[in-house]
Amino acid sequence: MYTAGIDVGSMTTKVVLLKDNDWQSIIVPTGVSPRQAGREAFDRLLSGTGLKRNDIDYIVGTGYGRVSLDFIDKSITEITCHARGAHHLVEGTDMVIDIGGQDSKVIITNGKGKVVEFAMNDKCAAGTGRFLQVMATALGADVSELEELSKDAEPVDISNMCTVFAESEVVSLLAQGVSRERIIAGIHRSVARRVAAMAGRLGTGRLITFTGGVARNGGVVNFLARELKTKIITTPESQLAGALGAALLAKR
Repeated sequence: MYTAGIDVGSMTTKVVLLKDNDWQSIIVPTGVSPRQAGREAFDRLLSGTGLKRNDIDYIVGTGYGRVSLDFIDKSITEITCHARGAHHLVEGTDMVIDIGGQDSKVIITNGKGKVVEFAMNDKCAAGTGRFLQVMATALGADVSELEELSKDAEPVDISNMCTVFAESEVVSLLAQGVSRERIIAGIHRSVARRVAAMAGRLGTGRLITFTGGVARNGGVVNFLARELKTKIITTPESQLAGALGAALLAKR
């Protein structure tokens, strides 16, 4: 049985094709059209396998752009999908921290991939991948460079988490002669503190798995571990947790 999970996020679209316990994946930029990104990513992944759409038994869509996908069998919230995907990646996970392009979430599970409760910040871009991207641009860097640039730097305090005001604060700090490295470290710490506060309201989990694109940023991971005073687990597939969870749920 072949199933597929399509996670259309605000910045990237992820697709996982699953058969039994073997899976393949692809990640592409979402761009201006979530519907087109979902279709093209799915077709590109299929083209590399020799399979056709009719060969896929069930397709589940998730992510903010799931409503735009007109070729899926079912849509499921990213909260449910990330919980299931995180459990598959790290068995026994009972807290999932997901920081994506436009929101951040803390999900408590029963340790078997089922959601118990969650908290979510989706009112502004603060503490999200989009926030980090805007800050990187203000600093003349690519978002992929942030981890390396901030390594071993002493973080400067960033008082604003609103994207607009934080960008102005970054420009002001640069004008004062504060190094990019210290500013980036400060940004990472601010993001971690915001998410840690949300996690604290739910109570810390025994086994915390970090998912979403920001999980690839070791600077945020390290500061989050410091704030929560516990180990944060990431895997090379953390960004794919939502799509993987969707593909797994499609098997039911």
